[in-house]
Amino acid sequence: MLLRTSFSDPGVLPRALPEEASFIEMEIEAANGNVPAGQRPPPRIRNVEINNQIVKLKYCYTCKIFRPPRASHCSICDNCVDRFDHHCPWVGNCVGKRNYRYFYLFTLSLSLLTIYIFTFNIVHVVMRSVDNGFLNTLKETPGTVLEVLVCFFTLWSVVGLTGFHTYLISLNQTTNEDIKGSWSGKNRVQNPYSHKNMIKNCCEVLCGPTYPSVLDRRGLMQLSPVSEFSANDTDASPCSSSTDSSNSSKTLPSTKRAILCLHKPRPPPIRNNPTSDDLKASITDTAHTSPAHSQAEESSAAKTPPLATPETDAEASVAKSH
Repeated sequence: MLLRTSFSDPGVLPRALPEEASFIEMEIEAANGNVPAGQRPPPRIRNVEINNQIVKLKYCYTCKIFRPPRASHCSICDNCVDRFDHHCPWVGNCVGKRNYRYFYLFTLSLSLLTIYIFTFNIVHVVMRSVDNGFLNTLKETPGTVLEVLVCFFTLWSVVGLTGFHTYLISLNQTTNEDIKGSWSGKNRVQNPYSHKNMIKNCCEVLCGPTYPSVLDRRGLMQLSPVSEFSANDTDASPCSSSTDSSNSSKTLPSTKRAILCLHKPRPPPIRNNPTSDDLKASITDTAHTSPAHSQAEESSAAKTPPLATPETDAEASVAKSH
């Protein structure tokens, strides 16, 4: 249960993509209208109805989303977690919708183990003290006495934590809601998620369906090709066949090269060189002045690749003119 709690997804909600975030911002601006200068804009809240009761959905400025009901943003993990209970430093993970039952079973089994060790250590010391005396038992089995002391001080915290979460499960609440007083504050708003029955609440939390994770753990992050190349290699493409671009792409990992190849290569920057019309005019002029080389020029022009740069065309025309 400890491993399942630590290494499972607690219910992290993915952040909004740039297109989604901009669309949400447009919706908010359209709903709120133009706010005069110096006035504070209204809070970004959406109201939904759950079991004939209005529940507010708050906007997360970090994830750029409206959080679902009972979700909250963890300041330690820096993620929005669905049905956020708390962040447990002992397991090194958040406790949420997908791993709460494992956390509760972990604390419950740990409480039973602590009670078992504490009880039978006392029985062992008492049974040995009957024959050998208490002082001789302390000398012969000092480890047993040490275990009794350790269990005595840890028993209250572990059993108390298990009892507290048992109380929350019976009411179908979370630690975050209990601390904030969401359903027991001044407004006396009833909990819309409770079934008004302890058995039903326990069955929903502990025996309900296992929700799938919404994270794409095997997805590749789309990297921008601008960040992977320096300013001197702005005209180089990771998928081009030239020598400079191939050398620059070899320095990148294979995964990044594969991602960068998906992007369309940027056109080369415009330089102060002769245009294609000027080059064609120069080639025709040299053809008229030297008709003996016209066939060689036509064959060389046919062999010229369609993606040749203006520099190579200029050098070829100069060489042919000579």
